[in-house]
Amino acid sequence: MRGFLFSLGFLFGTAFAATPLPAQSPHKTLGVATCASSLCHGSVTPWEDGKIRQDEYVLWSRHDPHARSFETLMNEKSQGIAKKLGLPKPAHETQECLDCHTHSVPPARRGEGYAATDGIQCEACHGPAERWIQSHVEKDAKRGESLARGLYPTRNPTRRAELCMSCHFGNEQKLVTHRMMAAGHPRLAFEFDTFTHLQPAHYGGARGAAGAEGLSDGARNWAIGQALMAQTLLELLVHPKRGRDGFFPELVLFDCHACHHPMSKARNAGARLGVQPGAVRLNDSNLLMVRHIARRVAPRDAAAISEASKAVHVAIANGESISVRVGELRKSFEKLIPAIEKHQFTGEDLQAILESLIADGLAGEYSDYQGAEQAAMALQAVADFMSRRGVGAAAPLRPAMQRIMAAVANDEAYRPEEFAEALRSLKALYQ
Repeated sequence: MRGFLFSLGFLFGTAFAATPLPAQSPHKTLGVATCASSLCHGSVTPWEDGKIRQDEYVLWSRHDPHARSFETLMNEKSQGIAKKLGLPKPAHETQECLDCHTHSVPPARRGEGYAATDGIQCEACHGPAERWIQSHVEKDAKRGESLARGLYPTRNPTRRAELCMSCHFGNEQKLVTHRMMAAGHPRLAFEFDTFTHLQPAHYGGARGAAGAEGLSDGARNWAIGQALMAQTLLELLVHPKRGRDGFFPELVLFDCHACHHPMSKARNAGARLGVQPGAVRLNDSNLLMVRHIARRVAPRDAAAISEASKAVHVAIANGESISVRVGELRKSFEKLIPAIEKHQFTGEDLQAILESLIADGLAGEYSDYQGAEQAAMALQAVADFMSRRGVGAAAPLRPAMQRIMAAVANDEAYRPEEFAEALRSLKALYQ
């Protein structure tokens, strides 16, 4: 059944691709009160005999940080960021802040129950409910009919990843810039599968474990998330507006610690890329992860993707035009992402990816913190996938994984040699 559901998602992928993100939908947002009835999604406890849990609103309002995302704009730190940036309005009235801290839609698309203070509410993920609110509760309701009326296809992993990434990673419409970070905004560190598990699950219900797993197939989530983030990075890099900040490139797309490190700490992390000391390096953490995915999903293209990634680094470091290099790499992703969607990750795939992640780390590929951070989250996720599928035991891995996560716990204290030593302890468990 799970495979059948995913097959439907792939068959209708073209239709989903045309679905706008909820904030860009032309339909009207009705507000969370529309969903909060105890007979709808506001039950205090899940219904055991229903097709859905029906306590989704309660889970969201009590346990999901998204419900308090607007409140964040009211705190002293957020107000301070707005002042440092010289914004004419406070954070909770500034569009760039509201775009990710609320379901921000124009006044003409706000129903009577809409409130920006609800933060990232139901319709921010499931789409404005004006046209599908009725159809999704009718007897013998068909999900396809609601999708046609504007329900966002969250069960499709690619569409769901694009939605999460739009705030947690960025896109052409909204982006946490280097200026924002310099004013105090936290650095964004996102991995799709990890964040899926961190969010309180409000799906499953009577569908049981199979239903929940169908919505959070970890291996595919991780792979799709990495590929989409790498693709988005490339798009932003050559975007005529987002790719630059005045005279300079948009530095949030580059590795933070290429510049932010003590002058006494001599290092040449760019050596692995053929980049000379002193060059500002692209944040290639997602590109590093994609190579492991490509080796299993599209082995014929894996070497070309790796070489094209390095060519982009060299072009940036040498001050050359990067549009051609980036264009070549983006073409590879146009083929790779559909291949990931269709790929059924096996235990053998997971084992090979884990070993490949370790091997690259021991070869010095994670000399930059952000690459190590993504590798650590990937190793943790892959080890979890393997244990759930009965490929190896989880318990012996825990001390090694704890050591790996400790090595990336503080970006300012990151030491590549410490991370490599943690990788060796994990590798020893597979020898």
